[in-house]
Amino acid sequence: MATTCTLTNQPTNWLVRSPSEMPVRKLLGLAPQIEPDGSFRPSKFALRVTTSPTTDYSKKHYTSYVGRRTKILVIATEQKNMTMANGKKFSTGNHPVETLVPMLHLREAGFEFEIATPTGAPVALEMWAFPSEDADVVALHNEYRSSFENPRSLGDVVASALDQPEKYAAAYLPGGHGAMLGLPEDRNVDTLLRWAHENDLFTISVCHGPAALLATTVDHQPFLYDGYKMAAFPHAVDRQTPMIGYMPGHMPWPMSERLEGHGATIINKKADDSVCLDRRLISGASPQAADALGELAATTLLEHAQKNNW
Repeated sequence: MATTCTLTNQPTNWLVRSPSEMPVRKLLGLAPQIEPDGSFRPSKFALRVTTSPTTDYSKKHYTSYVGRRTKILVIATEQKNMTMANGKKFSTGNHPVETLVPMLHLREAGFEFEIATPTGAPVALEMWAFPSEDADVVALHNEYRSSFENPRSLGDVVASALDQPEKYAAAYLPGGHGAMLGLPEDRNVDTLLRWAHENDLFTISVCHGPAALLATTVDHQPFLYDGYKMAAFPHAVDRQTPMIGYMPGHMPWPMSERLEGHGATIINKKADDSVCLDRRLISGASPQAADALGELAATTLLEHAQKNNW
């Protein structure tokens, strides 16, 4: 399968300006906001810059899938708090836009979702980024609320699903910094990604979701995606976001740089709407890529199903 990557031509609003361009006076008082458990969510300024009450979801009319591979396995995080390099806790989880907007496209294309976390604990979502005025996103979240609150455990999925790959079309790794917590070291994630790879399933991921791909390196195994091109959130941007109070400190480890260290090529330099298809891996760069990623994933799965009689 050919590699197809789309780099954005649009400016990103994820960072207002580079550090050298942003007047120091605009940084004064930009403190992350403390939550009841002692963790920190982004500052009010950072939320204004990086989140919105609506999304750019654009409903597409797909020829609905009617084959046997109707399921998409959503591998989500159950961990809320990331310990930063300075010891402070960042209130995170899966990003709701990155999680739900691609799901909207895939559901419109005729697929359904099986949601799982490592232990079966509820999915942690960054509700401070939830687009509460986006009717489509709100409706889908309500529809799957029970599944988010009562997901399957990855161990249960491994025990019951590996012998029935014909029921699945893809594994989906949504973004949010929470995807960097636990999933990159989880042997069940490794098992499921290799199972998907070996059984003609696609793997879809966005933003910090590709951190979970590193699970394929547990026990010093060769990286399953060595030589792949992918879109992912750049560590260069993560280094800058504490300046506007998005996070209470610097990252504990550099996700995109670690992926590159294992042989991946990150196609984007900014947190933009870039997307990439390389073989069976479909990826997006940031929350801004959620709509384009969903459309790319839906059309790719439908085209593959038609050509290969799924």
